[in-house]
Amino acid sequence: MAENPFLELDRKMVGDIHTSSEAMENMEILCDDFGSRFGGTAGERQAATFFRDKYKEYGLSKARMEPYKYASWARGETTLEIVSPVQHEIPCIALPYCPSARLEAELIDVKDGMPGDFEVRKLRGKIVMATSFPGRGLGRSVHRSEKYARSALGGGIGFIFMNHYEGLGPATGSIANNREALIPGISISKEWGEYLLRLVRRKGKVRLKLRTRNRTRTRTSWNVVGELPGNRNSDRWAVIGCHYDGHDISQGAHDPVSGMAAILEAARVLSAYAADRIGCGIRFIAFGTEEIGLIGAKEYVKAHLEEMGQIRLMLNMDAAGGAGRKGIVMHHWPVLDDFFEGAREQMAYDLPYGQRLSAFSDHFPFFEAGVPTASMGDVEATFSGRGFGHTAFDTLDKIKLSNLREAASVACRVLLRVACAEKWPARLRSKRVVERITKKEPNLEIVKVEAELEKLYRRKR
Repeated sequence: MAENPFLELDRKMVGDIHTSSEAMENMEILCDDFGSRFGGTAGERQAATFFRDKYKEYGLSKARMEPYKYASWARGETTLEIVSPVQHEIPCIALPYCPSARLEAELIDVKDGMPGDFEVRKLRGKIVMATSFPGRGLGRSVHRSEKYARSALGGGIGFIFMNHYEGLGPATGSIANNREALIPGISISKEWGEYLLRLVRRKGKVRLKLRTRNRTRTRTSWNVVGELPGNRNSDRWAVIGCHYDGHDISQGAHDPVSGMAAILEAARVLSAYAADRIGCGIRFIAFGTEEIGLIGAKEYVKAHLEEMGQIRLMLNMDAAGGAGRKGIVMHHWPVLDDFFEGAREQMAYDLPYGQRLSAFSDHFPFFEAGVPTASMGDVEATFSGRGFGHTAFDTLDKIKLSNLREAASVACRVLLRVACAEKWPARLRSKRVVERITKKEPNLEIVKVEAELEKLYRRKR
């Protein structure tokens, strides 16, 4: 067993966290008092102010709300009707950034929406339906946004996202990034999706009428920042962050705000016990408007681009306070393997560790800027879908205080070691290296697909 030079601090921080109910008390305010915190809601502003004030209460310096402009989206009325071979209305919701539209077309099912399911000659002029199942056999997951993009690129004029989980209703999620989408996209439950599939099988062609009315306009959101200054390397930082906006149909208790509750706990105990020990500073960030395109994180990177080389590590805590093992998932940074192996031994903790990358959370703009990035999670786990995530059932009752405590305990111990390392082996990557990794990483296929969709969007707009 490796000697632990931080044993006394570990005991104080972990003991405090595991004998405090503060994390759950913060969760109750964020979920029950502020609701979804979706961009443009009153709860969004309340949550941002709450984080700023909590940073101050916990002794962080320079607690601030950094504003930025973005394209907000608000849903209106959406209806989906079968017009033949029967007449029936299907309950549905619009997906964020869905434009207002009125259209009628034949339904085509592309099953789970794997890349090979999108035969362009069959999609043109149709309403395309794909399930939310992330797929298997590809060595990667296929995200909702990729299924939507391939539908539009194939000539589809509408998109239906069918939840693959029973009893959870429609699943939401954005279909564009910081702008109105190219074609309308809606979501339906598994049960109604199965009805449509049976109708196709029994009756042949199914024709649908889709009407949706929504609004996109410019608004202001905020990234909320607090700091613990370093004692030796005042110009170097460890960054920990999570978004605080959920989707408008839900409290977003697990995704994302369980991660922000864990960050607040880590900030509280690090400030109380380790402020005079850390070498480099620790910056705590609550990001706005992640759910509609990682907007807050992109705006933060853009506004602080000259500081990216000062960041030792950006640790993303998105949804980290839910169930599951609390490990470190690095994003193609094998140079840090030895550091985290040493941290795991010091901490005497089952800390799953490995390398994997996704484009769908707030670490990604930092990754694209060359910053060493990681997420809290279990690299050994198999992803089969979100479950109640992105549905109306992502509510506070799903969250356990024990999981919040575990996430906060791991986060504060890891941050302590990152901030106190005498030498840090990772450095800012060049744009060329980032591009090379992006091209080779199977999970970043979406970057190429969305680039093609952007070209189509510009031609049509």
